[in-house]
Formats: sequence, C-alpha cells, structure tokens
Amino acid sequence: MSGTEEKGQIVVAVVGVGDGGAVEVDNKAIVQNIAAVDSQQSQSSSLQSLNNTAEQCLGCQEIKQGSTPMREPSGADYIQIGERAPSVIDNVRKVSLIPLVFLIFYEVSGGPFGVEESVQAAGPLLALLGFLIFPIIWSVPEALITAELGTMFPENGGYVVWVSEALGPYWGFQQGWMKWLSGVIDNALYPVLFLDYLKSAWPALESGFPRIIVVLVLTVVLTCMNYRGLTIVGWVAILLGVFSLLPFVVMGFISIPKLKPSRWLVLVDLHKVNWGSYLNVLFWNLNYWDSISTLAGELDNPGRTLPRALFYALIMVVFGYFFPILIGTGAIPLHRDDWSDGYFSDIAKMIGGVWLRWWIQAAAAMSNMGMFLAEMSSDSFQLLGMAERGMLPKLFAKRSRHGTPLVGILFSASGVLLLSWLSFGEIVAAENFLYCIGMIIEFIAFIRLRKKYPAASRPYKIPLGTVGSILMCVLPAILIGMVLALSSLKVAVISIIAILIGLVTQPCLKYTEKKRWLRFSVSPDLPEVRYDNPQCDGASRE
Repeated sequence: MSGTEEKGQIVVAVVGVGDGGAVEVDNKAIVQNIAAVDSQQSQSSSLQSLNNTAEQCLGCQEIKQGSTPMREPSGADYIQIGERAPSVIDNVRKVSLIPLVFLIFYEVSGGPFGVEESVQAAGPLLALLGFLIFPIIWSVPEALITAELGTMFPENGGYVVWVSEALGPYWGFQQGWMKWLSGVIDNALYPVLFLDYLKSAWPALESGFPRIIVVLVLTVVLTCMNYRGLTIVGWVAILLGVFSLLPFVVMGFISIPKLKPSRWLVLVDLHKVNWGSYLNVLFWNLNYWDSISTLAGELDNPGRTLPRALFYALIMVVFGYFFPILIGTGAIPLHRDDWSDGYFSDIAKMIGGVWLRWWIQAAAAMSNMGMFLAEMSSDSFQLLGMAERGMLPKLFAKRSRHGTPLVGILFSASGVLLLSWLSFGEIVAAENFLYCIGMIIEFIAFIRLRKKYPAASRPYKIPLGTVGSILMCVLPAILIGMVLALSSLKVAVISIIAILIGLVTQPCLKYTEKKRWLRFSVSPDLPEVRYDNPQCDGASRE
C-alpha cells in the first residue's frame, strides 16, 4: 500500500454543511489534500499530523444545531446553525402599548354609536345596568382568556393556534374559518354605515352610482392603510379614537345643568322589555375581545403589553358606553321610541346646538373607519398565522416590505367588497351565530390547555385553578346559549351552511397539499410551548 493510499484510509475532510446541519465528507478531497503535503517531511510525522486532523474532523460530525458558526474558506459569513436568516420582519416596528389599546378599542367598540336601541328596548335603568354588569359576565372572562393564551402563544393566528394546540389542527381550521367569516361580514358593514351617517348632509350618497363609488374608494383607501403596516394603523386609530370620544366629553360638561337623576331610575315593566333586542345590543357591542390575539406576533413584549392593553381598553369601552347613555337619558325627557340608531346626534343638537350634532355625526363616521382598519388587520394577520402553521397555502404567509400580509389583506378586502352590496339584516345575525359557536370552541380549548400544559410558562395567568376556570366560563356559555336560542330559523340555516363549508374545505386543502397542487409550509420561526422548569417538558403533557 502506498503512502497516499494509506493516508486516504485514515483522513476524512469536511467540505460543507448540508441540509439539517449534516456534515458532508468527500474522499477525493482527501487525496488532493495529501498530495499537497511537503515531500520533505518524514512519513511518520505526516501520518501523525493527518491522524490528528482526522480526529478533529470526525468530531465535526457530532456538531448539533446551535453550535459555533462555521465559515467557508472564502470568508463568506454563515449564520449560526439553527438560526433563521434576517427577514423583512426584523425591520418592522412592533406595536406598542398605546396604539394597541386603541386597536382593541376599535376591535370591540368604536364608541357609543349603536347602543341607543338598548334604551328603546329596556329603558334607561336596565340600559345603564346592562353596560355595567354585562362586561363582568362576558367581556372580563373573554379578555382574561385572551391575555393568558395570547401571551402563552405569542404568534399570529391567536385563537386558531389555541384551538389547534388543544384540539388538533382540524378544529383549529374550523375556528379560523368561522371567526374569519364572521370578521369579514362585520367589516363589510362599516363602509355602508359610514355613508349612512353622512347621507343626511349629502342625500346623493343614499343610493345609486355615487354611493357605489364612495364605498369602493373608501374600501381601497382603508385597505392601503392596512398595507402600509400596523404602526400606521395604530396611530390612525389613536387619532380617530380621540376625535370620536371627545364630543361626548364636551356634551357631558354642557349637559350638567340639565341633568335630572330621577330620569335614570324610571322603572320599566319587565313584561314590556324586548329582551332579544336588549341582549343582542349588549352582546354586539361588548364582544370580539379575542380578535387582537391574531396580532400577538406583531406586539412589542406581548407578555407585558397585551394584558395591560386589554385592561385599559376594557375601562375605555365601558366608560365610552355608560357615560353617553348617562348623559342622554339624564339631560332630556325620556321618549323610548326615539332611541334608535343615530339618536345621539339629535341629543347633541338639543343639548349643545347644531355644531355639536355635526361633530357627533362626523365622529360616528370616523369611528366606522377605525373599526374597519382594526378588523381588517385582525382578519388578514389571522390568515397569515394559519398559513405559517400549514393550514393555508404558503402564499398567504407572504409579507409585503412593510411586514403586512399582502394576500391576506387582498383576500379580506375582496370579501368586504363582495358583501358590501348585500342586505345585512339577518346576515349580521348569522355573524353573531358563527361568533358564538367559535367562542364555545375557544372556552373548551382554554380548559383543555390548562389540563394539557399545567406547568407551561404563562407570562400572564388567570389566578384560578381548573375548577375556577370552568366556573368562569359557565355564565358566558349560558349567555351564548340564549343568543343562539333567540336566533331565527333562517339565521340558523345560513350559519349551519357556512359551518358545513368549513368542515369540507379543510379536507379539500389537505388533498391539494397531498397532490402538490398548492404549496404549504410550516414556518420555522413559530414559538413553542415554554416551561418555567425545563424538567417539566413532556412530563406535564397528557
């Protein structure tokens, strides 16, 4: 055996790092390496040197992800094994506390526009009590669950991720389908309502071609704002929120000399209360606290920011409903039949004059813009989160240079334009129906995750055990049952058809993935369930 052949059996050479961090070995490179050895060296010293090299290189085969970075001979930089390459996400500013508070405010409320019917249905006393008690029964539990699970899984997709981890990806997809459809139906209302508040000043906007053009232009402009990023959306929401709430503060100061507390205590015969309308108004105006969870991956320090923002937004929402009703019912004589949508503008005229009425009308119109922006952000990032988990085709995970989900925004905007031309009476009720079914699944997922991951790290945890958590969900579940029971047969049929479409769509998407007709992929950047005590990992799972 020649010296070269002998050395070729001893020495291996590392020539690169393949997929998954595997070390590639090339025996041809070994021969070339040995041929370059100075012939003046003694054969024994060469063998010793090369054997040392062999030991070092063989040890390289045990390199695992997260080890010391390797470099090519050319000097090209390698990222650390297991570390992702820089992306557009790294250059996008995260959403901070104040913009987040106003985004939640517009996801849930947007101001007191639309609460007038609660007074018509039940009188001033029950209306005031409703907007104090209902948040405790419904809003607080939903906000607490959002705070716990949104910080436990700080990624886009929100409730889709929670249900997927608790019940599996099939039910996660169903949750995403129902919540997204509910959100798009909800968002299609806002351009129309925007014009409804302005048509008294511009009658041409009531119907016909001018109305169609304005709806189209408004949808395109607001969609472009969403495309430019959550930072812009958040600060626009702040400006719109201040503009929408400030006239009610002014109206409150002006109304002080006219307030009569006895008007708040007028009793209404309970048999004459329209309970269906009353509950629907309360439910409509105090839900969707979980919508902000679909943006959890875009938040600055979500473990701290999200719970605080939910707390501040809850105070703002309750105050934003209670205070205007308190003013309106206390400052003018009660005529329940007059309390319909838009009546606050009439109250403003009676209290402060025409200028205040115009301000209230403009505030109502601007509020609809804010709700549109917040809802579209939630809907589009939900689709991005589903795509990052392989539930939707890969194209839905594509981000623009502003970090926004381009395809998700276009998809949601298309749904809004399609539905903007329809009559929304019973379709809106169908939206509530779908939302209620989704919330039942969400409550089940919350309890399931408490049992499945008892030792998992939760930056914010509701201070209740498993039994307490179940009891917390009982009253909201009863309320959901009441809302569903009050639904008409037509609404139930429409909603069930929508649910069946989702049940069929998920297997169809899996089939297209199997046939490779569409590309699906799971993002490597998704956070995993963390444990405060690493020894608990796996041991605490069922």
